[in-house]
Amino acid sequence: MSDDHTHVQEFFTARAAGWDAKFPDDGPAYAAAVADVGLREGDRVLDAGCGTGRALTPLRAAVGPSGLVVGADLTPAMLEAAVRAGRDREGRLLLADVASLPLRSGSLDAVFAAGLIAHLPQPEENLRELARVVRPGGRLALFHPVGRAALAARQGRRITPADLRAEPNLRPLLAGSGWHLTSYVDEDARFLALAVRSD
Repeated sequence: MSDDHTHVQEFFTARAAGWDAKFPDDGPAYAAAVADVGLREGDRVLDAGCGTGRALTPLRAAVGPSGLVVGADLTPAMLEAAVRAGRDREGRLLLADVASLPLRSGSLDAVFAAGLIAHLPQPEENLRELARVVRPGGRLALFHPVGRAALAARQGRRITPADLRAEPNLRPLLAGSGWHLTSYVDEDARFLALAVRSD
């Protein structure tokens, strides 16, 4: 495991047990973001970097009983918290690195990723791996329940021009890794970038 991965794991292991309690009001934001992805009954969707699995319930509701929901995370403590919350009933949980997913190429209709992009050690490569597992025309949602400015204020920092989530940086990053950005919202109450897998 690389140093980057070790640091990400340590960060989330230390916070896993209290994660949901720290952000108790995020549920409606997750549900609204999932609704904007446009999933259909029977779709196959990955929650990449699923953490405690807060997106799994709205994802399951969107794809119905015939759909497939997979949650993948690098941190065992986060997946354990998801199981404690009963969210393993909504989808299959995988201990896996989004940089190297144990999934077949083109096997999914969509990827939902909440708060993931800031933790990717090699963003272009990692986004290319997400593109690999999605069929052409499939979708990607990069979500955060608060926008970039609100998140920076919460963390006591300033947004820099180098922020990967800024649209001028994100659009070419996605384009270089097999995605076409179709929608971009960065408001205090949400960040949601939607992209489509290029052919």
